[in-house]
Amino acid sequence: MVIEETCKKAKVASVQMAKLSADQKNRALCQMADALEANIEKILVANAIDVKAAEAKGVKASLLDRLALNPKKIYNMANELREVSTLADPIGTVLSVYTHPNGLIIKQLCVPMGVVGVIYESRPNVTSDSAGICIKSGNAVILRGGSDALQSNLCIGKILQEALIETDVPVNAIQVINSPDRKAVEELMSMRQYIDVLVPRGGADLINTVIEKSKIPVIETGTGNCHIYVEEDANLEMAIPIIINAKIQRPGVCNAVEKLLVNSNIAKAFLPKIITELRNYKVEIRGDQETCQIMPDVKEATEQDWHTEYLDLIISIKIVKDISEAIAHINKYSTKHSESIITKDATKASRFLQEIDSAAVYWNASTRFTDGNQFGLGTEIGISTQKLHARGPMSIQHLTTTKHVIEGNGQIRE
Repeated sequence: MVIEETCKKAKVASVQMAKLSADQKNRALCQMADALEANIEKILVANAIDVKAAEAKGVKASLLDRLALNPKKIYNMANELREVSTLADPIGTVLSVYTHPNGLIIKQLCVPMGVVGVIYESRPNVTSDSAGICIKSGNAVILRGGSDALQSNLCIGKILQEALIETDVPVNAIQVINSPDRKAVEELMSMRQYIDVLVPRGGADLINTVIEKSKIPVIETGTGNCHIYVEEDANLEMAIPIIINAKIQRPGVCNAVEKLLVNSNIAKAFLPKIITELRNYKVEIRGDQETCQIMPDVKEATEQDWHTEYLDLIISIKIVKDISEAIAHINKYSTKHSESIITKDATKASRFLQEIDSAAVYWNASTRFTDGNQFGLGTEIGISTQKLHARGPMSIQHLTTTKHVIEGNGQIRE
């Protein structure tokens, strides 16, 4: 009953949200941002409890990086909310107008989804980011974070809710599920009469569970088994820092590169260089048989490796004979997130960009740019890897749907 009552409150709030002006929503977002900054110490105390518990459970360093907060991260969370407030409000935008031969004027308008449910893992910033995006797009949001970040999420959620008291946005537009019990998630996924869409953010297990069990429409996001392919004509001085950036900058995020494909004509010259660089950053190298022949101290990759999103300082390397084999390998094993080709040849690049079936494809650039802010969209609620409704970074314009408004003067259909 607790979950159902939460959903009912969110549904009522969503009706009120749809009526708000851009100014009303923007003022609320700025109030939320101010509240985060005013409560930094409170958030850090709650987060320290989560981090200590995660360390005791042996959570790996790359995931602890996602969980741990500091004053700078909290200021960034607040600034993200302020940035969302500056984005153009999509609600009410007239997408198209058509005048029928019978005189009917048919308009297609952008309107809120209604109630958005977000199920996510150990990233407390998702609590504020998702709340901000949903408020701006005129939606109510129900947030269920991972148990590893429970105290952080509850603290942030309460601060954001209390910030709404002095605004026109209903307090119940932001709801945080306070139970770590998986049964609460299962119950949430059955609330189709109240929740309009579910967005899972996290690893493959979480996303697959939501897709399989949810009775609510799901926007699939997040899992990033990302690839970089180095062609035989690549500028290797450019390729090395791109690969290092894509693997090292934040190995625990979904747009970090997990697989490196290298053209066989440059493998003997290039592999010692890139592997040495990667090992300087303590990256574990796994490789196919050809890679292991060139670099005997590399651990041999298994079939499972080609499917795996490591979210860690691990990378697997495969030698391919040409771009055709690279494209076939990527399309077989990719999670349809982000892939990049390093080449001087515009024709090869064009083929790669066209034939790779992923949400974001790059030419001579790091996969780490797949991000709402980097794409100029503002903070995203997730990276959609599916093909229906939205694909790639999802910001405020992607948490909307359409309504047709028809104006007549007495027309009837014959």
